[in-house]
Amino acid sequence: MATSNDIKNGTILKLDGNLWQTIEFQHVKPGKGGAFVRTKLRNVTSGKVVDKTFNAGAKVETATVDRSEYQYLYQDGEDYVFMDNSTYDQITVPAAVVGDAANFMLENQNVTVAMYEGSPLYIEMPPSVVLEITYTEPGLQGDRSTGGTKPATVETDYQIQVPLFLEQGTKVKVDTRTGDYLGRVNE
Repeated sequence: MATSNDIKNGTILKLDGNLWQTIEFQHVKPGKGGAFVRTKLRNVTSGKVVDKTFNAGAKVETATVDRSEYQYLYQDGEDYVFMDNSTYDQITVPAAVVGDAANFMLENQNVTVAMYEGSPLYIEMPPSVVLEITYTEPGLQGDRSTGGTKPATVETDYQIQVPLFLEQGTKVKVDTRTGDYLGRVNE
């Protein structure tokens, strides 16, 4: 049992039988009254985000979540198969748990899988990944100076917005949290 003073970003709390991940926290000490901790929590299973306030020093139940490095191997129907990099054991993760990470995962890519009591909770991707553009409309002469964008499909079949001058076959860096284009990658 921990107290509300121990809450940090990424801490997993057990509240009302559900697991909640701390996205933001702020310790507040007003001039009048007792101190408290204001948090923003995300439900690990549903993704719902709520604001919750705890009194300073209040008892909270934390959950021990094991994060391990796994390699994404392949998609098996609706499920995704990962291999533990240290033990070479394979696990199957449902598409609902993988969520939006599927838009950025390539085969043989390393990701972090968070496990609680033997079952996967969520996939943590690196902040950005490099993907190749597989389809986009060709750019026109003179498009290089304007700040416009156009849709482009990357090798995971996810569609992002890229500058007008980018062409098919170009490798780009993509933010895995927002799906935004970050820049061109020269290899």
